[in-house]
Order: sequence, then C-alpha cells, then structure tokens
Amino acid sequence: MFTLLVIIIVLAFIFDYINGFHDAANSIATIVSTKVLTPFQAVLWAALFNFAAFFISKYLIGEFKIGNTIAKSVNENFITLEVIFAGLLAAITWNLITWWFGIPSSSSHTLLGGFMGAALAHAGGFSENGIDVVNYAKVIPTFLFIFLAPLIGMVIAFIITILIVHLCKRANPYKAESWFKRLQLVSSAAFSLGHGGNDAQKVMGIIGAAIIYYESSLGVEMSFNEFVSAYSWVPFCSFLAIGLGTMSGGWKIVKTMGTRITKVTPLEGVSAETAGAITLFLTEKLGIPVSTTHTITGSIIGVGATKRLSAVRWGVTVNLLWAWILTIPVSAMMAALFYYIVKLFI
Repeated sequence: MFTLLVIIIVLAFIFDYINGFHDAANSIATIVSTKVLTPFQAVLWAALFNFAAFFISKYLIGEFKIGNTIAKSVNENFITLEVIFAGLLAAITWNLITWWFGIPSSSSHTLLGGFMGAALAHAGGFSENGIDVVNYAKVIPTFLFIFLAPLIGMVIAFIITILIVHLCKRANPYKAESWFKRLQLVSSAAFSLGHGGNDAQKVMGIIGAAIIYYESSLGVEMSFNEFVSAYSWVPFCSFLAIGLGTMSGGWKIVKTMGTRITKVTPLEGVSAETAGAITLFLTEKLGIPVSTTHTITGSIIGVGATKRLSAVRWGVTVNLLWAWILTIPVSAMMAALFYYIVKLFI
C-alpha cells in the first residue's frame, strides 16, 4: 500500500507540473499577444507569482479551502488509493490530449471528474447502502461555477473596460498605451497569483485524500487541516511544481487564448487579467475550485464584447464551450475504465 501511495504522490506532482504548462497560456496569453513581454520573460513572470501564491494562501488567507473541497468531493467511505490512482491517470491523459490539440480545457474539472468517475466505478453506482458516493454539497457549487466563473469574469471585464475607456478618452493615445503596458505587468502578476492559489491546491487536495486514507488504514484519524500541518511539504511542493510547469509554457494554447478569441490591446489585457484575478480571489475565498482557463476566457470575451459582439470569434468560443462541458463526463468515464484496469493488477 505504501508503494502505491508514493506512486500517487509522484503522479500528482506530475499532474501539477502538466497543469502548469497546460495553463501557462491563461497567465501569459494577453501579455504575449500585446508584446509587453517576450514569451520567455512572460513564463518566468507567471511562474514566479504562481509560486508566490503559496505564501499568500498560507500566511494571509491562513488556510487551503480549495484543497479541502477537492479532498472532500467524494465521500470518504468510497476513497481508496486505487480510486485516486485511476482518477489521476485519467486527469493526466485528458490534460495531455487537450494540450496536444490546443484546447484550453480545465485541469480542475478533469481532476474532479477523474476522482468522481473512479469512485463511482469502485462503488458500482451513485450510492451504496443509502450513502451517496459524491459529496454533492462540495461538488454542486463547482459544477455551477463551470458557467458562473466565465460569466463573472466576462461581466467584470466588460465593466472595467468601459470605465477605463471613459476615464482615458482625453488621454494621449501613445502615453496611455505605454502606461497600460506597464499596468499589464501588475494585472498579469495578480492573475498568476490567483492561478497558483487556485490550481496548486487541487493537487494538494488529491494528495491529502490519499495520505488521510493511508493514515486511517494505520488507525490514525486525520482531518484535512491536520494533514496540512503534519505534511507541510505537500502544499509547498504543490505550488513549486505548478510554477515549474508554467515555466515550460504551453504555446499551442497561447495562440488560441491570445489571438483566436479576439484581438487584445494592452488596455484590454489589463481589463481581462484584472477581471480574471478578481474572480479567482473571490472563489478562493469561498473555497470553490474553478477553472482559470474558463475564467480568463470569459474575461477576454467580455473585453471583446465592449467593441462589438462580432469582435468575438464565437465559432472558437462555442468549440471551447463544448470542451468545457465534456471535460467532467469524459474524464469520469476514462477514470472508471482505468479503475477497472488497475483492479486487474492490484
């Protein structure tokens, strides 16, 4: 059992690293497309603030609510190391498939879908002996925010853009653009902080679920907060891994996010990143894991809609929406398949 636990922890950090380069585009797409930073400078900038989010979550917020939500998304009666292992395999597979095709899907939702799908396969249905496999109190808000996070980002970005345009309508266009290029460094840093704080905790939650299960098999009962205190290296390494992954970049998705949805100026980049950061900080405070991909995409759409609705390439957006909707069920089915395969050997 200990060997499988070690494999799960290693796989979880690999997933975290993949999540970093898969989602690197979220933090850097607008800042690269507006030529404020080169791609190499941008990934270094984003990676630094991905890791810095650890200190904000630990010392300013004082807890890791999103990690707790992920760890508790499946009823503890149906969590086994095989379930977690199969869920991780499915999440990594789906992330690599969507990265290969340049589809900005959600690492959060593929992880959640994988975890639930493997647990449902383990239980043989949605409930057993009257006990629900899925912890709906944790999962339903996450499902709702598949649609709410991009919508919130879109509305905030729309409002910020309109306000900035009205405040700066008499400004010298050349000076204004120069200022907004500088401000994009701040807004992209804020978004990267939100990205790190949101996404690194998801892997933390999965590792936490595995360690808590392992400890309980040894007769030691442990809450999530006790796990964080006893295994303080797990959150530190989770944030470090996502930062290293971001440094690897994800250029196929940068192209989709930075140019194919709508053309973005420095002013609009500041609006989109600020709106995305506000949304991520809000959901982290609420303990709801959301997709940074969905959030920044919604924000970019909100910015594009201020010019005219036709400025948004809705064909691309509809394709992204299909990828978002399919991520959880496809990941769940893949995880169930992996679970049955794993049980043949373990």
